[in-house]
Amino acid sequence: MSEKLLEEIPSLDLADFRSGDPERKAKFVQQLGEAYQNIGFIALKNHGLTEEQTQKLYTDVKAFFSLPDEVKQQYEKPELAGQRGYVSKGKEHAKGRNTGDLKEFYHVGQEVDDPNDPIGAEYPDNIWPQEVESFANTSLTTYKTLEAAGKDVLRAIALYLNLPENYFDDKVRNGNSILRPIHYYPIENPDAVPADAVRAAEHGDINLITLLMGASADGLQVLRRDGHWIPITALPDQIVVNVGDMLQRLTNGVLKSTIHRVVNPPREKMNSSRYSIPFFMHPRSEMSLAALESCVTPDNPKQQPDITAGEFLNERLIELGLKKKSTM
Repeated sequence: MSEKLLEEIPSLDLADFRSGDPERKAKFVQQLGEAYQNIGFIALKNHGLTEEQTQKLYTDVKAFFSLPDEVKQQYEKPELAGQRGYVSKGKEHAKGRNTGDLKEFYHVGQEVDDPNDPIGAEYPDNIWPQEVESFANTSLTTYKTLEAAGKDVLRAIALYLNLPENYFDDKVRNGNSILRPIHYYPIENPDAVPADAVRAAEHGDINLITLLMGASADGLQVLRRDGHWIPITALPDQIVVNVGDMLQRLTNGVLKSTIHRVVNPPREKMNSSRYSIPFFMHPRSEMSLAALESCVTPDNPKQQPDITAGEFLNERLIELGLKKKSTM
């Protein structure tokens, strides 16, 4: 693997993996694995999302976030720990911080269509804003498209790790994935917010992989291993796909869940909105995140104790301020 320091994240084409051409597929697997060992991020094209789909969802998302706060808050259910519906401004903070991020967001979760799958009982129902009639349709269409792309990325990762190609398939079937439209809201008076408040403080994602639809403004940065922050840019036809903490834990640190952040714009642009829509791909709660045997070596001894995906998610929701620690 090349240990060179990258100036930008690598660009890959999912059509290579889906092509049926063994050479193109193998090259995609190798390039993906090398990128995920090096910087943990790629830009991906031919992911299945159309421009029309993307624009429809952004139109609905902007319509929702433009509603008055008291209307949006009707769709906030604190008892769900932010897992469905609206999460209001400043509620979430990065792990290890107390200052809330300068954002609000909406969560759309898995719709289990198999009545025989007991996992359906674990998930709360989705919450749909009545004021934006097409929100449910545009959100779920995008959810399924990104989920399909994510499954193929995980198949490529499995091959890179010398696992069966379908290793992750049953683990992510009806997985606890979340589509999160985010609004980094305008700040009319920058002096009125805490001095250390940022749009999204530096963090790693919780899940297996994240698929991020193009953000509407600059600001996303990734921390290179030499301590230098580099901007993440993607072309309009690309999404950004990065490794999450669950995959890093499963691979005993072989694949990198790289710290990233969304920085504030220049002071004179703080009064503008920024939108982005990540899809956080989670497995089923019972999936073990115990380090893969092949990723534990004398040079890379086992780093963390065994834990399930559900247990790990619960820990992190408490750390992010979305869930209160049980006193039982």
